[in-house]
Amino acid sequence: MKTIHGKTIWITGASSGIGAALAQELGAMDCTLVLSARNEAALYRVRQACARPEKVHVVPMDLSDFDGMIALTDSVLALVGSVDVLVNNAGLSQRSLLIDTKFEVFKTLMDINYLGTVALTKALLPHFVRQGGGYFVTVSSLMGKFGSPYRSGYCAAKHALHGFFDVLRMEHEKDGIQVSIVCPGFVQTKVAQNALTETGTAQSKDDSATANGLPVSVFVKKMIRVMEKQKFEAYIGRKETIGVYLKRFFPKRLHRTVLKSKVR
Repeated sequence: MKTIHGKTIWITGASSGIGAALAQELGAMDCTLVLSARNEAALYRVRQACARPEKVHVVPMDLSDFDGMIALTDSVLALVGSVDVLVNNAGLSQRSLLIDTKFEVFKTLMDINYLGTVALTKALLPHFVRQGGGYFVTVSSLMGKFGSPYRSGYCAAKHALHGFFDVLRMEHEKDGIQVSIVCPGFVQTKVAQNALTETGTAQSKDDSATANGLPVSVFVKKMIRVMEKQKFEAYIGRKETIGVYLKRFFPKRLHRTVLKSKVR
C-alpha cells in the first residue's frame, strides 16, 4: 500500500486516545472513515474534529457482543460499500497483581482484547477475500512481546493477538490480505486511567510512565508510516522498545530490568 490516502478505513476504539487521533490524521488524508466504540457521543465529537466530517461514519459497537459482529459488519458494508483497512485498536489494560485479581477480570480482558477482535476480524474476512484484498492493522502492545507486573491478563490477551494474526497472514496472503501488528510502548492516552484493577473497576488515575510517554499525535504519525509500508510488526515508543530485543537475546537481563523499573 503505497499510500493510505483516500482509503476506506474502519477504526475500533475510536472514541479517544490512539483511535481518535488516528481518525483525525486519516481524515486529513481524504479517507472515508468508520468510527466504532461504545461511547457514541464521544464518537460524534471525534467525527466533528475531522477535516471532512461528511466522510466520517459513526457505528457504535461493543467488542464483547461476539454474536453481533456479522450483523454489525453487514451494516458497515451497506453504509460504505467496501472497507480497505480494519484498524483493530479497541482494548482495555490492567493494573493489578495476579494473585489478587478476580477470575472475571481475566475473562473480561480476554473477551475485549482478544476474542472481540477475533470475532470482528472473522466477520470482515470474507469481504476481504471476495474483493481480492484487504488490510488488518492490529494494535497490540509491547506487552504482547514481553511481560510486566500488574498486567498479567493484559499481557496474555495481547500475546494471543500475535499468534492469531501471524496465522491469518500466512493463510490469507494468497488472497491479497495483509496484516500489520503495531506495538505501542507508553503513549499519552487514558489507557492507565481506564485500566482494570483486581475487582474489575477502573484505576481512574494516570501513572508516570504513561504521562511521560509519546504524545499521541507523534505516535499516530509513526503508525501511519507503518501502515503505508505494511510492516509485519512495529514497536513504537521510547527506550521501552528495547525490551523486545532484550527478550529475544537476553531474557534474564530483561527480567531483572523490568523488576527494577517503576511499572505502576
